[in-house]
Amino acid sequence: MSRCATVSRSLDEPVSGTAATATTWLLLEQPGPWGVKALTSSHLDPALGRALEAAGQGTGVRVVLIRRPGRHADPGAPSERRVYVAHTVPGNVWLYEATTRDPHQLLGLDFAALGAGDPRSLVSVLGARPHTGDPLALVCTNGKRDRCCALLGRPLAAELVASGVPGVWEVTHLGGHRFAPTVLVLPYGYAYARAEAHTVKQALHSAEEGRVTVEDNRGCSAWERPGQAAELAVRSTAGVYEAGVLSVVRTEGAAPRWEVTVTHTDGRAWRVVIEQTASLPPRPESCGATVLGAPGRLDAVAVHELRTATLAG
Repeated sequence: MSRCATVSRSLDEPVSGTAATATTWLLLEQPGPWGVKALTSSHLDPALGRALEAAGQGTGVRVVLIRRPGRHADPGAPSERRVYVAHTVPGNVWLYEATTRDPHQLLGLDFAALGAGDPRSLVSVLGARPHTGDPLALVCTNGKRDRCCALLGRPLAAELVASGVPGVWEVTHLGGHRFAPTVLVLPYGYAYARAEAHTVKQALHSAEEGRVTVEDNRGCSAWERPGQAAELAVRSTAGVYEAGVLSVVRTEGAAPRWEVTVTHTDGRAWRVVIEQTASLPPRPESCGATVLGAPGRLDAVAVHELRTATLAG
């Protein structure tokens, strides 16, 4: 049986505008096996998993579990867990880290404030500090959710670690199984599709230098999907590769057509026309799908640089 990722790759399905949306990512270390819905089907207390999921709803915070790459026999409850929280909105990008012996502490965080870019509760509740190490690469490997993530993601994570790449973690879910292996790079929040080791290394190197790799880029999680596609179109068209300088400031319209305004910190601005069409022919959107689908694809059909007066109007 064909795997969903194999079919998507063979059809050269576009990946722009397919990243999961979240202004802020909360990563909690949870070793051992993960189930389909890992927050409630791992060795994390399922009541805590449900509470964390509920706390994040409507705030822009996405809660996921992470673990070190490698074998995942049950090691028992860890005495200490790593916690990372990253805010990905340009102009206020940050990444904090902490450790905790009691993950229930996370329920004391101000999720609304975290989603809005305010990290103060991380300091007061967890004693968190700004992360000063290398950027993080989160590789989706949860085979219980989709076998492509395990079959393609786990070897990638292992290869990266074996070649000495720092900051690599396995993560429970990034969406878009058919684009496996999928990787999220923090702190800037860009997701990558069909990732290979060299792509991830380049993306991490770029992030360390404050730049963005556009090859196989699905988009920045800070924006809704039309905005993701528009920002990437501006980067490709105008040759803008610096991280944190482009913002999606206005999105007008509705499916299947949007006009998105993207601005640069240097004062430039662009209006990008995004159109949604069905990806044909029908294909499995995940390995567990029983019905073939035609997922929507987002294409930038026009990119116009605006004059300042036009933008103000």
